[in-house]
Amino acid sequence: MKVLISVDMEGVAGVVAMSHVLSDKKEYERFRKLMTAETNAAIEGALAGGATHVVVNDSHGGMANILIEDLHPAAELISGSPKPLGMMQGMDAEVDRVFFVGYHAASGTGAAVMEHTWSGRVVGEVALNGQVVGEVGFNAALAGSFGAPVVLVTGDQAVVEEARALLGEIETVAVKEGVSRYAARCLHPTVARERIRQAAERAMRLEVAPFVVPPPITLRIVFRRAIHADMAAMLPGSRRLDGFTVEWTGEDMPTVYQALQAMTALAWMFER
Repeated sequence: MKVLISVDMEGVAGVVAMSHVLSDKKEYERFRKLMTAETNAAIEGALAGGATHVVVNDSHGGMANILIEDLHPAAELISGSPKPLGMMQGMDAEVDRVFFVGYHAASGTGAAVMEHTWSGRVVGEVALNGQVVGEVGFNAALAGSFGAPVVLVTGDQAVVEEARALLGEIETVAVKEGVSRYAARCLHPTVARERIRQAAERAMRLEVAPFVVPPPITLRIVFRRAIHADMAAMLPGSRRLDGFTVEWTGEDMPTVYQALQAMTALAWMFER
């Protein structure tokens, strides 16, 4: 059984500040180790639950955070960027189960640690066929287009509630509870890792339906600034709805996924 583990960083136990997740800050090295350790806990649980092939995709920032020398040797690591499927690189028709580790809540969620959707500097909201989704929903839709369910989500309390509301009775682990955007009540990392390991093993036995968005799929992005929408609207096939909002329609989720990446990359040109 093949498992894809997409790993972000904002939802790791103890992570509460931008200095923890930016590679040019001194605290970053501490927290990339904790990110790697939580990944290993998920790998161990997957293997205990019957996984025969585990692929880990580094999904935070520049996507080169996980320490390969400390990673469980049974797993393969996809590292670096850009990647055609971004946070879901490694997704294919052979994947049976998907885990999201270290995830955060959608933009605008209250009491959620470093909440954002895709790119906090440029994106305010993302919707698929009119349904607002965060990174959990968007990435789950990509997995669902390949027939694979997301069976485990870990992060703060807000993101696990978001995941259960969208995906149903899956396994979740809240490793912290947000007090504000930059404060949280956190489990000790050892406790968090053990809970992730146990939940991952249970998740291998779950039978849940994939999250599928029926085509054609209309992607709607509400940007932070008009100049972001100006840039995103340059993508062929896009439709400008108002000063901040752009839509784009595709026939399948992989294509829509790449459209999101293209539009946000264009928008980012005015933030560099």
